[in-house]
Amino acid sequence: MERNAESASSCGGYLSDSGSIYSPGFPYYYPDNSYCVWYLSVPSGQRVILTFHEINLETCCNCDYIAVHDGYSTSSPLLGRVCQNSEMRNFHSSSRYMTIVFRSDYSIAATGFYATFTTSLSESSGRVDCSSDNMNIVISSSFLNSVGYSGYDLYLNDQRCRPQVSSYQVVFNFPLNTCGTLREFSNGRVVYSNDVRAYYSSGGEITRQSNFQLHVGCYMDQDATAQIMYQAKEDINSTITGTGRFNATMNFYTSSSFITPVYSSPYIVTLNQDLYVQVKLLRNDSSLVLSVDTCVASPSPHDFSTRSYDLIRNGCVIDRTYYSFTYGNRNVAQFKFRAFKFLRSHPMVYLQCKVNVCKAHESNSVCTQPCRSRKTRSLKSTYEDATLVLGPIQLKGSEKNKEKTPEKDIAEAKDIAEAKD
Repeated sequence: MERNAESASSCGGYLSDSGSIYSPGFPYYYPDNSYCVWYLSVPSGQRVILTFHEINLETCCNCDYIAVHDGYSTSSPLLGRVCQNSEMRNFHSSSRYMTIVFRSDYSIAATGFYATFTTSLSESSGRVDCSSDNMNIVISSSFLNSVGYSGYDLYLNDQRCRPQVSSYQVVFNFPLNTCGTLREFSNGRVVYSNDVRAYYSSGGEITRQSNFQLHVGCYMDQDATAQIMYQAKEDINSTITGTGRFNATMNFYTSSSFITPVYSSPYIVTLNQDLYVQVKLLRNDSSLVLSVDTCVASPSPHDFSTRSYDLIRNGCVIDRTYYSFTYGNRNVAQFKFRAFKFLRSHPMVYLQCKVNVCKAHESNSVCTQPCRSRKTRSLKSTYEDATLVLGPIQLKGSEKNKEKTPEKDIAEAKDIAEAKD
């Protein structure tokens, strides 16, 4: 039977609507070998918003921790693990359910944790939309009126940030790095958050008794995409386009100095020519660093598995001509490789690259320790990634030699072997 969380002092339970949860015995020491599971639910069409106010656990994160799951069971996707030194203390679910697990080992107890949970607004009352550069908050005027406020009462963490107000909705639209927006790292995501607050209105008893605050957040997805096209012939030309959730761009440069980008289209190079590539985030952020995770070549921009060739995979260099100028210590990723083409196929070559985005100065991230086994790399870390596509490449004279002969295939095989060496 579900009950309100205000009475949830026991170890776990089924809780609904809103309230508080805390570790057994809080604010006194929790027992050894605790295993508590709270199943939270809110009304249909709303989401669970969880905030940790106090956390005092054993310093060993694998010993005592709180796991927050996005769903109705402990097998639901993990939103994050909260430990003694966790930076991320706010979570929201993607549905009306959230599951919280508290586990302690056989030694070194502490006073535990205290958290509250509440419901999000329904989509008809308010929503937040996120891009890599902006946050857009829309709140229904009818909802504000129902709680005794108007759009003219509202502001953000930075009180100078005020909304556009109409008769039916209130809209905040602002760059992510303004208006007091906070950035946190959680379970492989970068999270941007802010709060909508309100001045007390001069009239209305409900308003004077209310403490209006809406917590809003943007969870940046891991699968950002961008596309770049180039062609391999004699001259040097290129068209470069590409944006992702993080607005990552991938550009060609004329040399290893990475000073002069290539702008013209298509990018025309010769077989075995060194190609210099730089990836960066459009928004300059010194607290983030990049590393190249995987680059796979294909004769098709839509299929990178049927016929493919790896330059680098899971941070481990495969192609001998691949060379990285940066190693997860800068907010750009720079590398080079030698131009090649596929045998007995269209002369175009496309390159798809996945780039890790990590928190700077994090010693145990995939950016600073790039070449790892599949098992090790499956562990969650405070990083995000962006997938970019680069191509096509067309070699010199290949558009004039579409008829294939065994002699041409042998010659091409020799060229590919030289490129790999």
